[in-house]
Amino acid sequence: MGLFGLTPYLFLAPAFVVYATFLLYPLGRAAQISLYDWDGLTLATFVGLENYVDVVTDPRLREAFWHALVLIFFFAVLPVAIGLVLSAVLVRGRVRGLPFFRTVVFLPQVVAMVVVAVAWRQIYAPDGTLNTALEAIGLGALTRAWLGDFTWTLPAVGFVGTWVCTGLVTVLLMAGMARIPNDLYEAATLDGAGAVRSFFAISVPAVRAEIVVSLTLTIIAALKTFDLVYVTTSGGPGTSTTVPSYVVYRRAFMEGDVGSAAAVAIVLTALIFLINLAVNLIGERER
Repeated sequence: MGLFGLTPYLFLAPAFVVYATFLLYPLGRAAQISLYDWDGLTLATFVGLENYVDVVTDPRLREAFWHALVLIFFFAVLPVAIGLVLSAVLVRGRVRGLPFFRTVVFLPQVVAMVVVAVAWRQIYAPDGTLNTALEAIGLGALTRAWLGDFTWTLPAVGFVGTWVCTGLVTVLLMAGMARIPNDLYEAATLDGAGAVRSFFAISVPAVRAEIVVSLTLTIIAALKTFDLVYVTTSGGPGTSTTVPSYVVYRRAFMEGDVGSAAAVAIVLTALIFLINLAVNLIGERER
């Protein structure tokens, strides 16, 4: 291979060095630490795969991973379903002031998640906006301490994720639907197809690529969420909202079990990769 054959790799080298320095090396270092029993200060003791066995056998850790999977429904599935309907209405409905509505819908993405968490913690408070509104419309029996109820806390936290992610998904889907030729809808109308049938036969298939991208981004957000849980519930009440990323923080910085925290982080990284790989493979196969 001559000098000119190496030219593309020379252009890629700076980006690869940055990528390896800030991602591959820390990931490899975390994988190495996960094989040790280490408190972060004293000498580490090699324990092999014991920390990974603990991830599989510890019921609290299994519960945390289950909570993360539940959040996928709120962060990914619901926003995509709502976003499809919203984008179809905003694009096909010829809504006036479309840029304004697009900005309003996307607004939650602009606000820092910590600020969002603080705001929703006030909304969910026993004397907060949600309970006040329920009492005002005669539904006082439904009021509760939303972030202190073992049954409703996880859905309450998940709904915040729905509120945040719906805007991003809607904007992505609107961009895809705006490219659909209007002739397709006119032909469907001439064939007797209504709005609902046109939506499922034309709009949804046309934005399959955007759906895959939306699911990829929102699933990652669901599985790695930390700040929302930390600010709103700190994993409580009990362990009802504990998620893997919060377990990593607690074990590494509060319990001094860095090796176990690293193992949980590696397993979480692998889970995120595998789920998103499956989503993208399914999306490519359906195209």
